[in-house]
Amino acid sequence: MIILDTHIWFHYLNDGIETFSEKIQRAIKKQDVLGISIISCWEIAMLVAKDRIRFSIDVQDWITKALKYQGTKLIELTPEIAVLSTRLPGEFHKDPADRIIVASCIKLGVPLLTFDRNIVKWGYVTTIS
Repeated sequence: MIILDTHIWFHYLNDGIETFSEKIQRAIKKQDVLGISIISCWEIAMLVAKDRIRFSIDVQDWITKALKYQGTKLIELTPEIAVLSTRLPGEFHKDPADRIIVASCIKLGVPLLTFDRNIVKWGYVTTIS
């Protein structure tokens, strides 16, 4: 399993896998399970609420359909992940969504597929970008 950050998840479902680099396409294709953090659902809903993205369907319907995509697994926010997100090593930025996504990767021992250069440079979680 790998966890997709919100940006990757959104573009994977809306634009298709072929819009990514070969490296990212290979990483997605070789996985049986693509993890999606519950906080990514919140981030998508907030982007819609702020009118930064739009769907032809209600955002709740989009999320429901997106989470039914074959091989997708919703990663719940557990108390352990919540606490770990406040105890990340090194210098990590304050974005709570990124903190929860990264803490989920650490807790589950899985890599993160992300374009976020700050997370990649942070270096305390395996990333694919």
